[in-house]
Amino acid sequence: MNYYDSNNLKKIPDLIRLAPEATQSYLNFEHQVYEELKAIPLRTKELIALAVAHITGCPYCIDTHVKKFQSLGGTREEIFEAVLVATCTRAGAVLSHATHSLVAYEEGMSQEQQTSTEVQPKHTPKCFC
Repeated sequence: MNYYDSNNLKKIPDLIRLAPEATQSYLNFEHQVYEELKAIPLRTKELIALAVAHITGCPYCIDTHVKKFQSLGGTREEIFEAVLVATCTRAGAVLSHATHSLVAYEEGMSQEQQTSTEVQPKHTPKCFC
């Protein structure tokens, strides 16, 4: 079985029939975001969407939004730069969340152990992304 076979998309009508009202709500929302809201140009929305698609790892969305962006005059360089921005932001978020691991680890240590392992950095970032 190929999990990401584009033929799988032919099953979307089956999904719609399973929950037509919920599906219609989503389709209305998508239409409003992409077509009715005008503060961000459609080309930019598609660039954002393709960067997000890489973070969510959806090959269907990557394919769809890259093709839409391309049809609006988008370049390969813009696509890859957007993917790099998404990559950097995602990596920064992972690093920032690593602070929770340190807190959890320190909660399991005695006060004496905590004091002996503390290092004061020269610069503390507010966020890595």
